[in-house]
Amino acid sequence: MDFDRLSQAIAGLVELVERLRGPDGCPWDKKQTTSSIKIYLLEEAYEVLAAIEQSSPQEVCSELGDLLFQILFLAQLGAERNQFDFIDVVERITEKMVRRHPHVFGRKRVDSAEEVALNWTQIKKAEKDTSDDTSWLLENIPVDLPALIRAHRVSERASKVGFDWASADDIWDKVQEEFDELGSAIAGYEREEVAEELGDLFFSIVNLCRHWGFNAEHLLRMANVKFLERFGKMERALKTAGTQLGEASPDLMDRTWEMVKDREGQ
Repeated sequence: MDFDRLSQAIAGLVELVERLRGPDGCPWDKKQTTSSIKIYLLEEAYEVLAAIEQSSPQEVCSELGDLLFQILFLAQLGAERNQFDFIDVVERITEKMVRRHPHVFGRKRVDSAEEVALNWTQIKKAEKDTSDDTSWLLENIPVDLPALIRAHRVSERASKVGFDWASADDIWDKVQEEFDELGSAIAGYEREEVAEELGDLFFSIVNLCRHWGFNAEHLLRMANVKFLERFGKMERALKTAGTQLGEASPDLMDRTWEMVKDREGQ
């Protein structure tokens, strides 16, 4: 990597943000606050995910730039309040990564990725000076995370202190148990119980995904993409056959949907 070019590029972007917020800058940018800008940070992060899922390197590059801009913008707001600046942000994350990778930057020896994760947890616990209290593992998971991601993190961190199913087979048994309980609630037309059992089933499935090495949020995002693509193909197939989507019967849509699936499998 050309570090001179890197330094110039970062410095140029920092200066750009400062100018946007300056006296002769952009009226819209000058009125933004940490509260107003945070939604854009979230949106840009999701656009990065979308670009990654589309396997588009150029889009990933572009969206990462948009995300970096939001980070620099928030750092500029911190600098204006004499709280921190972008240099502080970079130095702190560098120090943290060095501290949490003693097997790379120190003399600690590890033999597996699992051991790295265990060391990471122990170092993070020491940083927070939590003594023997393990509740911090769950308390500091952001409440605003999408529910599937948060469920994954909650169960993942609980597993670090041994509170977990022994195997994927065990959690599969739990999923089936929750499914049966949901069936009983539905049979009894107990609306509140159905809602509770659906939540339990979701949580169990998230754990099943985790035990198989998957992330439920990612899997559901992929399922959404697949559904949208098939739905579009179904609509086009109906139009080709002379039927508008809104005019098609449920049976015709089902048959066309299955036809689309069969074609995908060819």
